[in-house]
Amino acid sequence: MLDLIIEGGQLVDGTGAPARRADVGVRDGRIACVGLLAGMAARQRTKAEGQVVAPGFIDVHTHDDHLLLGPDGALRPKLTQGVTTVITGNCGLSLAPLLAGTAPPPPPLDLLGSGAYRFNSFADYLDAVEATRPEVNAACLVGHSTLRVRYMDNLDRSASHREEEAMKNDLASALQAGALGLSTGVYYPPARSATAQELIAVGQPLKAAGGLVAMHIRDEGAAIDDAMREALAVGRALDVPLVLSHHKLVGTANHGRSVQTLALLEEAARGQQVCIDCYPYTASSTMLFPPRVNQSSDVLISWSQAEPGAAGRSLFAMARERGQTPEETARSLLPAGAIYFAMSEEDVSRILAHPLAMVGSDGLAHDGLPHPRLWGTFPRVLSHYVRERKLLALETAVHKMTLLGARRFGLHGRGQVSPGAHADLVIFDPARVHDSATFADPERAAQGITAVYVNGELACSHGELTGARAGQLLRRSRAAA
Repeated sequence: MLDLIIEGGQLVDGTGAPARRADVGVRDGRIACVGLLAGMAARQRTKAEGQVVAPGFIDVHTHDDHLLLGPDGALRPKLTQGVTTVITGNCGLSLAPLLAGTAPPPPPLDLLGSGAYRFNSFADYLDAVEATRPEVNAACLVGHSTLRVRYMDNLDRSASHREEEAMKNDLASALQAGALGLSTGVYYPPARSATAQELIAVGQPLKAAGGLVAMHIRDEGAAIDDAMREALAVGRALDVPLVLSHHKLVGTANHGRSVQTLALLEEAARGQQVCIDCYPYTASSTMLFPPRVNQSSDVLISWSQAEPGAAGRSLFAMARERGQTPEETARSLLPAGAIYFAMSEEDVSRILAHPLAMVGSDGLAHDGLPHPRLWGTFPRVLSHYVRERKLLALETAVHKMTLLGARRFGLHGRGQVSPGAHADLVIFDPARVHDSATFADPERAAQGITAVYVNGELACSHGELTGARAGQLLRRSRAAA
């Protein structure tokens, strides 16, 4: 007997194949059968007429490291938009291995939450996540910046051979414990002085362990070509799969250059394993960088330790009120986070539509006023780019949000509705699904997501969490289990 049959839905199975009418049968947390199942017995039957049944969405770029350890409801921003699996530890930032004590870690490590750096080994962190039994599945990367902070007394220089060895050994231990690979963030101050040679030295254990490297490149504006070439060279030297994080072009002078950057990506892909992730918005979000605010048409403050009341306000408007330059006002708000309006819709669309592009939210859950991508990324793709603009076919969009990411990150048995796969499923109304989160009101749950199942258990129904904690820690060595 089956535990569950989802009846009468339009199955979009994650492979990119055309939608088809099919029932889905679930037993013991896995998909047991797909087809016309009217004659089969089941403990529960759920009607899905007029709706789409798809694999649960895989958020390939998150900073949910601390959320995974949170109480019931901590992952509501993900479940309410149909996400059943998250990849954490991106942009060089991971919660482990680092003991920060009472002093806050340097920005942007503070974006992962206060008091969070309490794991002396990556294995300890993974064990804690597994013991918590999170609400969604999780697979984790080790952050190069975190390793630098752990071992270096001065971040404004390249690492010594001894420091490289210490970071490399920590990475090897983390991979043995089940980490997916290494992430880097040479864009940010803690790793800006790191050379490509340092990244290659630290990343040496990746190939033997079957790991990958995900890179927030050094520049996403005028010098993006050189930054991409540096990352591609690191991937080739390590001879491992490479993910270029949240690919975008910032600054008006660089709008339209995605034609060239995607051509560079395609050329590289002929000789190495490389792909990109992206999010469906023309604004980015990270720590507040005073020297870089002028490349944006506007900057919203997402949080400020110096002036908490600045959250949600326009930096440019504040500067005008104070008779200052935006850079001067930005310096007075530090440490702080910001949302930068610096991208073009033309580039966002072109990147999202590219065959090598996966979807990731890059949401920052601990911001006072987070970017709406934290709550709305996946429904926005389905509503704005599929239903309204018809940039993507529904089947293509679902593929980008499921199986493409599962394959790139080695999450075997995820991202596809097929017999034997894990029963991570989302049911949504294709005519009604849409993101509700806005820049002014970013913590609003999406509409049109009917049900979300994690490993066969109902985790979210019509936007309400059930309290199920059915997520699994997906250790690299156990991904095929």
